[in-house]
This record gives sequence, C-alpha cells and structure tokens, in this order.
Amino acid sequence: GAAGCVATLLHDAAMNPAEVVKQRMQMYNSPYQRVTDCVRTVWRNEGAGAFYRSYTTQLTMNIPFQAIHFMTYEFLQEQLNPHRQYNPSSHMVSGACAGAVAAAATTPLDVCKTLLNTQESLALSSNISGHITGMANAFRTVYQVGGVTAYFRGVQARVIYQMPSTAIAWSVYEFFKYILTKRQEERWAGK
Repeated sequence: GAAGCVATLLHDAAMNPAEVVKQRMQMYNSPYQRVTDCVRTVWRNEGAGAFYRSYTTQLTMNIPFQAIHFMTYEFLQEQLNPHRQYNPSSHMVSGACAGAVAAAATTPLDVCKTLLNTQESLALSSNISGHITGMANAFRTVYQVGGVTAYFRGVQARVIYQMPSTAIAWSVYEFFKYILTKRQEERWAGK
C-alpha cells in the first residue's frame, strides 16, 4: 500500500505538467502550435504553479480510481475465474469492465482537473476571482457553469479510452505472472 502511494505521488508529480500542456493544446481555439510554445507561455504568464494547479485533484482522482479499479477487477475475477487460473478472456473482460467502472465513477474529478489545467474562458468568466484554484473552487465553478450534468461531460469518451487500456494492462500483467510462475515452478520441479 505504501509503495503504491509513493509511486502514485511520484508518477503524478512527473506527469502533471505534461497533462497541463496536453490539455491546453487540445482546447478549442488553443493559441499554442508547439509544446515548447505552450510550456514557455504558461511558465511566463502563470508561473511554475500552473503546472501543478491540479496536482492534488490528480492525486484525489487516482486514489479512488485505483481502489475502484482493483476491487472491481478482483470481484469480476471471482465471478468469471473463481479458480484463478490463467484465462486471457476473463482477464480482458474483467480488466475492461474494471476500467469502465473506475473511469465513470471518477469522471467528476477528471472534469475538475481539466478545468484547473485549462482555465477555460467560459468558466473563468463565471468565476469571481477570474482564476480557478483548488479542487473546491473547481467543483463550484463546474456546477455554476453546467449544473450536475457538467460533472459527467465526456464520461463516454473516458470510459471508451479506459476499457482497452485496462484490458491490455491486466492481460499483460496476468500473462507475465503466469509465465514467471510457470518458470519458477519448473525450476523447483527440476531440483
């Protein structure tokens, strides 16, 4: 558990700036043509903190995402593969479904993270300070701009993205676990 927490902290610390740049370049009418242009402009106009504005939201999203993801995978494996044998189809189905459930459940956090990263003009115009800082401020702003349904904008795209990703990840994990376990058993049997 501790290793997973530390890994998430370090992973998100390294990836959060890249996510900010990616999302700003994906915005409709984005003023950025190149990654370097985006990084320079954000750094100059908003400072280094802009690259980490959504860091706590990212962490807050990843913890429940991973918890839901692993619990759903384990539950589905118990239903589809109760003897826990190597079964690629059960690993793919369980992985895809686990990713879908976790993605759907954490979409409101992802919407808030995206708003923190992009500082979208429509949301900024509804925000008194003109700048969205922190998860609580992002949650309020999302609600002010679009109501409850705004928290689930893009849920289908997020689920569609996560399903193959988590299906592949679990399949590869289970494959290598099977191969490594089989080799180890063969070595023990050979002694």
